[in-house]
Amino acid sequence: MNDKEYFDWVEKQVEENSNSKILFDSAKNWHDESRKNKYQYLFNWLGRPIIQDPQDIVNVQELIWRCKPDLVIETGIARGGSLILSASILALFDHFEVVKNKRKVIGIDIDIREHTRKGISNHPLANSIELLEGSSINDKIVANVCNRAKNFEKVMVFLDSYHTCDHVYNELLSYAPLVSIGSYCLVFDTGIEDVPVEDIGEREWGPGNSPKTAVDKFIRHQEDDSISYKFQIDEFYQNRSIITSARSGFLKRIS
Repeated sequence: MNDKEYFDWVEKQVEENSNSKILFDSAKNWHDESRKNKYQYLFNWLGRPIIQDPQDIVNVQELIWRCKPDLVIETGIARGGSLILSASILALFDHFEVVKNKRKVIGIDIDIREHTRKGISNHPLANSIELLEGSSINDKIVANVCNRAKNFEKVMVFLDSYHTCDHVYNELLSYAPLVSIGSYCLVFDTGIEDVPVEDIGEREWGPGNSPKTAVDKFIRHQEDDSISYKFQIDEFYQNRSIITSARSGFLKRIS
């Protein structure tokens, strides 16, 4: 079996797995229990804590490797591990081309804690990362990022900040148009839509008010013929991973 045959087999196996109700129900039950035990908080990438399912860490590196962006825009920084993940893959491209810090990651957060800022600034990949403190939907922040994006050829966006429908929808309107054709806008925590209500706690978001409802609203919005960009939900990564916080959140720009 050569490489093409192997990858063709993978796609067929993913499609077959996607029809297994037992497999997906088991995964959902495990995922619900894992969140109760803070499983997603237990990992790091190159020394920085990264609050993600390991399956989504794999998804991110595959998407970056596949699309080869020169700019990644991330909303929501937490402790910085996701920025380091993106920057580390981009740094490989720079290494292969024998250039230095050509590709960049822009991280946006309304509150960048001092320990996070220090941890990122002291990291070997710090020169590939630009931090912006403020709301990701603030007009000045959006204008700044849009202006910076003009200097890059291929853009990818990851949204993982405040998880209410209105906030994520406004992020999508602001940053999705920056995504290059063939690249992705990845919306994390769409899975909140399917989390048992009793597990949400005192948070403002929950079923009916989540990143998933924002994605649904955005997909309906772009059906307007006057919208110049079109995205579709790529189900391959969610069906391959089975466990992911971004079900229906892998948005591929197709035009």
